[in-house]
Amino acid sequence: MITSSTDIEVRYAETDMMGIAHHASYLPWLEIARGNLLKEKGISYAKLEESGILLPVVEIKMNYRRPATYDDIVTINSVIKERPFAKIRVDYELQKEDQIIADGYSIHAFMNQSGQPIKAPRFIKEKLAKEFE
Repeated sequence: MITSSTDIEVRYAETDMMGIAHHASYLPWLEIARGNLLKEKGISYAKLEESGILLPVVEIKMNYRRPATYDDIVTINSVIKERPFAKIRVDYELQKEDQIIADGYSIHAFMNQSGQPIKAPRFIKEKLAKEFE
């Protein structure tokens, strides 16, 4: 299992007139957390794309439990529970002051630049393999 934790400060532009973070604001937060998780394991999104590998979202699910509001610090705990094959799934738990405010997951397919599905590249499997031993 691979884990990471990322803090996000809710910006004013991400809120509605009541000061509550808009539901669409959560998706970029997940992207930041996912990028940090991969970077911590030596996998850079930029280098993936330079090598011709894309990771588009093919499924995403969010459960909203409590609001995040302007100026809150939201901690996003990200987890990869299974070895990637043709897809990679990342689970998320968003917390504010030790309360879970949202949870969900995203699934990403490995694709080449022509949009064809591919298996997870060897270097990704190798970088993540030790985490699953």
